[in-house]
Amino acid sequence: MTATHHRIDYVELTVTDLAAAKAFYAAAFGWEFNEYGPGYAGIRGRDGEAGGLYEAAEARPHGGPFVLLFSEDLEESGRAIERAGGTIVDGPYGFPGGRRLHFTDPSGNELGVWSRD
Repeated sequence: MTATHHRIDYVELTVTDLAAAKAFYAAAFGWEFNEYGPGYAGIRGRDGEAGGLYEAAEARPHGGPFVLLFSEDLEESGRAIERAGGTIVDGPYGFPGGRRLHFTDPSGNELGVWSRD
Protein backbone atom coordinates (compact mmCIF):
# COMPACT_ATOMS: atom_id res chain seq x y z
CA MET A 1 0.00 0.00 0.00
CA THR A 2 1.35 3.43 -0.94
CA ALA A 3 1.21 6.15 1.70
CA THR A 4 1.68 9.86 1.06
CA HIS A 5 3.70 12.05 3.43
CA HIS A 6 1.50 14.05 5.84
CA ARG A 7 -1.80 12.89 4.34
CA ILE A 8 -4.63 11.20 6.24
CA ASP A 9 -3.77 7.52 5.95
CA TYR A 10 -5.69 5.50 8.56
CA VAL A 11 -8.77 5.90 10.74
CA GLU A 12 -9.18 4.05 14.03
CA LEU A 13 -12.52 3.51 15.75
CA THR A 14 -12.49 2.88 19.50
CA VAL A 15 -15.03 0.20 20.39
CA THR A 16 -16.06 -1.27 23.73
CA ASP A 17 -16.75 -4.78 22.37
CA LEU A 18 -14.49 -5.83 19.49
CA ALA A 19 -16.47 -8.95 18.54
CA ALA A 20 -19.76 -7.04 18.49
CA ALA A 21 -18.22 -4.19 16.47
CA LYS A 22 -16.78 -6.59 13.88
CA ALA A 23 -20.14 -8.36 13.59
CA PHE A 24 -21.96 -5.02 13.17
CA TYR A 25 -19.65 -3.58 10.50
CA ALA A 26 -19.49 -6.89 8.62
CA ALA A 27 -23.29 -7.19 8.57
CA ALA A 28 -24.01 -3.52 7.85
CA PHE A 29 -21.31 -2.77 5.29
CA GLY A 30 -19.63 -6.05 4.35
CA TRP A 31 -16.35 -5.04 6.00
CA GLU A 32 -13.61 -7.65 6.40
CA PHE A 33 -10.87 -7.60 9.00
CA ASN A 34 -7.22 -8.47 9.61
CA GLU A 35 -6.86 -10.06 13.02
CA TYR A 36 -4.05 -8.74 15.24
CA GLY A 37 -4.90 -10.56 18.44
CA PRO A 38 -7.02 -9.51 21.38
CA GLY A 39 -8.04 -5.89 21.30
CA TYR A 40 -7.39 -4.94 17.67
CA ALA A 41 -8.60 -5.71 14.16
CA GLY A 42 -7.57 -3.95 10.96
CA ILE A 43 -10.27 -2.89 8.53
CA ARG A 44 -9.44 -4.19 5.07
CA GLY A 45 -9.74 -1.69 2.26
CA ARG A 46 -9.45 -2.08 -1.49
CA ASP A 47 -5.73 -1.26 -1.53
CA GLY A 48 -4.74 -2.42 1.96
CA GLU A 49 -5.82 -1.52 5.44
CA ALA A 50 -8.01 1.57 5.65
CA GLY A 51 -8.34 1.66 9.42
CA GLY A 52 -8.83 -0.37 12.52
CA LEU A 53 -11.06 -1.24 15.44
CA TYR A 54 -9.36 -0.66 18.80
CA GLU A 55 -11.01 -2.19 21.87
CA ALA A 56 -11.01 -0.09 25.05
CA ALA A 57 -13.06 0.08 28.23
CA GLU A 58 -14.81 3.20 26.95
CA ALA A 59 -15.07 5.25 23.78
CA ARG A 60 -12.78 8.20 23.09
CA PRO A 61 -13.58 11.17 25.36
CA HIS A 62 -15.23 13.19 22.61
CA GLY A 63 -16.31 10.22 20.49
CA GLY A 64 -15.48 9.91 16.82
CA PRO A 65 -12.57 8.28 15.05
CA PHE A 66 -8.85 8.62 15.69
CA VAL A 67 -7.20 9.95 12.53
CA LEU A 68 -3.64 8.98 11.61
CA LEU A 69 -1.35 10.73 9.14
CA PHE A 70 1.62 9.05 7.47
CA SER A 71 5.14 10.46 7.73
CA GLU A 72 8.35 9.62 5.92
CA ASP A 73 10.27 11.09 8.92
CA LEU A 74 8.47 10.73 12.25
CA GLU A 75 11.00 12.74 14.26
CA GLU A 76 10.84 15.71 11.88
CA SER A 77 7.05 15.55 11.86
CA GLY A 78 7.11 15.68 15.66
CA ARG A 79 9.38 18.72 15.61
CA ALA A 80 7.12 20.41 13.02
CA ILE A 81 4.07 19.75 15.20
CA GLU A 82 5.73 21.38 18.19
CA ARG A 83 7.05 24.36 16.15
CA ALA A 84 3.51 24.95 14.88
CA GLY A 85 2.07 25.02 18.42
CA GLY A 86 0.93 21.42 18.82
CA THR A 87 1.79 19.14 21.75
CA ILE A 88 3.12 15.58 21.55
CA VAL A 89 1.02 13.62 24.06
CA ASP A 90 2.26 10.04 23.45
CA GLY A 91 5.29 8.46 21.82
CA PRO A 92 6.94 7.92 19.56
CA TYR A 93 6.43 4.24 20.25
CA GLY A 94 6.67 1.02 18.23
CA PHE A 95 3.71 -0.98 16.98
CA PRO A 96 3.37 -3.79 14.44
CA GLY A 97 4.22 -2.11 11.15
CA GLY A 98 6.25 0.84 12.40
CA ARG A 99 6.24 3.63 14.96
CA ARG A 100 3.80 6.38 15.84
CA LEU A 101 3.14 9.38 18.02
CA HIS A 102 -0.02 11.15 19.16
CA PHE A 103 -0.40 14.92 19.32
CA THR A 104 -2.98 17.57 20.06
CA ASP A 105 -3.53 20.62 17.92
CA PRO A 106 -4.12 24.08 19.48
CA SER A 107 -7.88 23.32 19.70
CA GLY A 108 -7.27 20.08 21.63
CA ASN A 109 -8.00 17.62 18.79
CA GLU A 110 -5.88 14.48 19.17
CA LEU A 111 -4.43 12.90 16.02
CA GLY A 112 -1.59 10.51 15.31
CA VAL A 113 1.31 10.27 12.90
CA TRP A 114 2.91 6.97 11.92
CA SER A 115 5.95 5.87 9.94
CA ARG A 116 7.21 2.52 8.74
CA ASP A 117 10.59 2.78 10.55
